[in-house]
Amino acid sequence: MRFPSLLVLAAVSAGPAGAVEVYVNGVNVEGLVNQTFTRVNVSVDDKGNVHIDAPGYSVKKVTIAGDAPTSAAREEGRISRRYFLVTEHTGAGRAGFDVDLTINGKLVRTLRSDDEQLVSDVTRHLQPGKNLVLLQARKVSPAAGGERPSGRADHVFRVLIGEGSMAGDQVTIEQPLIKFERTAAESNDVRQEFSLTTR
Repeated sequence: MRFPSLLVLAAVSAGPAGAVEVYVNGVNVEGLVNQTFTRVNVSVDDKGNVHIDAPGYSVKKVTIAGDAPTSAAREEGRISRRYFLVTEHTGAGRAGFDVDLTINGKLVRTLRSDDEQLVSDVTRHLQPGKNLVLLQARKVSPAAGGERPSGRADHVFRVLIGEGSMAGDQVTIEQPLIKFERTAAESNDVRQEFSLTTR
């Protein structure tokens, strides 16, 4: 049985020291936003921290290979920030789409809605300045014995690309730049181009 998976991402900076902390199944989820939990137990400890016991959810921390940008990368005309791709899906991957990611005319990889959640540093695929990012979604048929797309609008496959950082095994998306999503209720193939300017 597959459970919803949560990736700890933040689109805002961390709160001040002493702020209330939130834990889901024992994992600190600082920065988690736009998430609704159902059928969970909530408790508050003696420090005011919130603990959510969510039996139907799996909270993931991810490790991404790669070194931080070197001093040479901060020189004029070079990329000094890091850029990450994150996939998210609801409904146990039943949106029924594959998405081809192309950057500056080169196919980087195919993202599949029934795969595990992906977090990838895509900085090496970008060039200084303006970049053309193309996302092409294709409706796919399930493999033999696999689950068919549910047809539900709340079963979503989402691709996010943004400027971020990594501390230990936690990735923080500090500035979301691209958001592309398809739902199981949609059946047509779609392609969408984005302009991404690196810093």
